[in-house]
Order: sequence, then structure tokens, then C-alpha cells
Amino acid sequence: MCKFKTLATAAAVALTATTSFAAGHASSWTLDGSLSNVSFGSIKNDYIGESHSFGDVSGTVSVEGAVEITLGLASVETMIDIRNERLGQFVFQNALSATLTAALEMDALNALETGGATTVEAYGTLNHLGLDTDVDATFFVMRLTDSQVLVTTNGMAMLSTEDAGLDDGIDDGIDKLQELANLDSITRVSPVTMRLVFNAD
Repeated sequence: MCKFKTLATAAAVALTATTSFAAGHASSWTLDGSLSNVSFGSIKNDYIGESHSFGDVSGTVSVEGAVEITLGLASVETMIDIRNERLGQFVFQNALSATLTAALEMDALNALETGGATTVEAYGTLNHLGLDTDVDATFFVMRLTDSQVLVTTNGMAMLSTEDAGLDDGIDDGIDKLQELANLDSITRVSPVTMRLVFNAD
């Protein structure tokens, strides 16, 4: 299983995988946020697991293969309002979004037939908190129709602050959350799952 740099990275690379297979059938594509989901888990006090998600994920791929994907960090939903605010302030450091840019070789893309599925290795560069990070991961891709593609994580993806190269600042933020919530521990590794759908323009 590939290591992930950040949660935002996981979402962005998944979207790059989507556009890689979608591009063979249409000139441009747009992420359907209403059908897509990016979720991650956390464990506090060693045994209490919780599931969280992002509500704002958007992206496009152009005719030329230019990819731009955005994950709205302010849209994080943990089902507790004050925790949402604290994640934004202390962990995401008030950053509104993380952005992936990538260039796809359109002529080299392999198109799937309707109902066909495969796995794909995707590559991109993420800009998050002012840092550019090269990313790669493997995803399951299925063509639902001529104008719609589904991408999911190929198994469970695990991310850590160390993988992100942001363990100093991010870990400090998690330490602050732990202090404010009066917790004994919060894990620095999280499982991530994604369901992402792209529609032809």
C-alpha cells in the first residue's frame, strides 16, 4: 500500500486517477461533489474511533490534460462544531484549501469500456501550507457510463503526519486539540476512504 502525504493529498491524487481514465472519452471533466465522499478516521484515548469527512471537493481536467483539484479544508465535518473549528485553526492552520496540479499525457491514456474496471497508479504535486509535495497512490477505477467514472481507494489507505513531512506543525496542532479536549492521546495515523465521481462536461 502506498504511503500518503496528507489527507488532502489522498483526495487530490484520487481525483487525478479519475481524470486519467475519463480523459479518453471526453474533452473535459468535472467532479460531482454530490456523489463524492472523502472520509478519514481518528482514534482518541487509544480505543475510541470516530469517522470524519470533507464536504467540499472540486476539480476539473482540461482538453489538454491540465488537472486542477481543490479540497476545501474548511468543510471538514466531525459532527462536533467546536472540533471542526479547532481542526481548522490548529491542524490545518487556517488554510482554506489544498490544491493539486498535474499534467496528463492525453494520447497515452487507456480508455475503459462501460462497466469495465481496473487499478491505476496516479501521480501529482500537491500544494498545501505553502509546500509542494510529490504524491502517488493506487486506486480502483470503474467506468459507470460513457460520461461517468467512479474511483475508490484500492483497499484502506493509511496516512500519517510523518508521511506528510508536516509532523512538526501538524503534530503541534494535534497536541493542542488533545490538550483542549483533555484527552490522553490522539493517533497521528488515520485511515482514509474515498468515493469520487467525475462527469463529462
